Amino acid sequence: MSDASFASLALSPALLTNLDSLGYHAMTPVQAESLPPMLAGRDVMAQAKTGSGKTAAFGLALLEGLRLDAFAVQGLVLCPTRELADQVAEELRRLARGLPNVKVLTLCGGAAFGPQLASLEHGAHIVVGTPGRIDEHLRRGSLTLGSLATLVLDEADRMLDMGFQVTIDDIIAETPPDRQTLLFSATFPDEQASGGLAAMTRGVMHDPVSVKVAELHDATTIEQHFFEVASEEARFAALKQLLLVYRPATSVVFCNTKRETQAVADQLTQAGFSAVALNGDLEQKDRDRRLVLFANQSASILVATDVAARGLDIAQLDAVFNYQIARELEVHVHRVGRTGRAGASGIACTLVSPKEQYRLERLEGLLEQPITTEPLPRPKSAVPFEPPMATLQLAGGKKDKLRPGDILGALTGEGGLSGDQVGKIKVLARSAYVAVASSAIQQAQDKLERDRIKGRAFRVRRIRH
Repeated sequence: MSDASFASLALSPALLTNLDSLGYHAMTPVQAESLPPMLAGRDVMAQAKTGSGKTAAFGLALLEGLRLDAFAVQGLVLCPTRELADQVAEELRRLARGLPNVKVLTLCGGAAFGPQLASLEHGAHIVVGTPGRIDEHLRRGSLTLGSLATLVLDEADRMLDMGFQVTIDDIIAETPPDRQTLLFSATFPDEQASGGLAAMTRGVMHDPVSVKVAELHDATTIEQHFFEVASEEARFAALKQLLLVYRPATSVVFCNTKRETQAVADQLTQAGFSAVALNGDLEQKDRDRRLVLFANQSASILVATDVAARGLDIAQLDAVFNYQIARELEVHVHRVGRTGRAGASGIACTLVSPKEQYRLERLEGLLEQPITTEPLPRPKSAVPFEPPMATLQLAGGKKDKLRPGDILGALTGEGGLSGDQVGKIKVLARSAYVAVASSAIQQAQDKLERDRIKGRAFRVRRIRH
């Protein structure tokens, strides 16, 4: 029996028999590393993406710990969208087939309240839901978590992106302090040590075991190219050509001066691309707006200086373009390392003029490998690409008691968008931003203008740059 076998775990015979019937024999890496501490009752913080087997991992831990004779909510799984919650609930039911009378209930926004209230009256062992709707049931008193043994935060990074931090805090406040907490995230918390998941977990998890399976920032996932440009005047045409060849969904163009960032962003916009500049001369409100647009994929290209980009969480970046070689060669390495994270592949392209030949030679020494410049590839299409998302701004925010769940619910309510058409939601003091699929932007704007949120009508406008 190998250590990667489910049979090597302290699981009940009923669960093991069912796993065998489902064809689950060998554990995936995240299951092999996270299940032993979870089954031992430890808090676990794991990096795992959809398709890694994470649902079965926390699902087995939840089911093994259930007291089947106690008909109270013992497990709660929070998910960012209704679609993911439905998938998780379905997988939990499959895993629980060998156990008698396990009830898994889904509570999500966008669904009628009445049937959920009726289901809650009949009781459940495990509840899977979205933060907004779970919080609403807690406030109504229709859901109580006094018997909760295990809390799971699934795709925690996405829930933070959608602005659910305060709501999740409110939910956690309703749970017993001695519960087990399991957090699964596509990006790992130590990438965001100054905030984000680190802030979410502070005081929430007790001596958690960190499970970090995917290789992060692996240089082998970065495809690096150097392209020679004949003159300074030829740089922009070369950049445009490379963007048309690679067509990245998200990319950063690094420039060495503030003035260049704005000039390049303006030229890209005039050429039909969706680009925003980021430099130290911007007012905070303009910087915030541009970062929101880039972070929620409503602007495809961020043109930035190294200083302006420092500290930004721009993981899962498809490509980096160096408009020139960085003045400090170590900075070049940091720029390139922005892409190819979390096991994903990335592209780094550097433009080099004859005047920069000496820098190229010094970079060869730093990298300890020869660098060969290539001719510029020819694009198959000369048509600029559009970003996948668009952003709406609401003239209301935290001061108006507006929450991300309210906006998500308004968008996905009757006759509205599906959850996967809604991206990041950011609620500020007096305004809120929500990203939606570009193809649904008009439908989203019409719905938010037509329907009231918390009994109020808010002005809505599309933000471009």
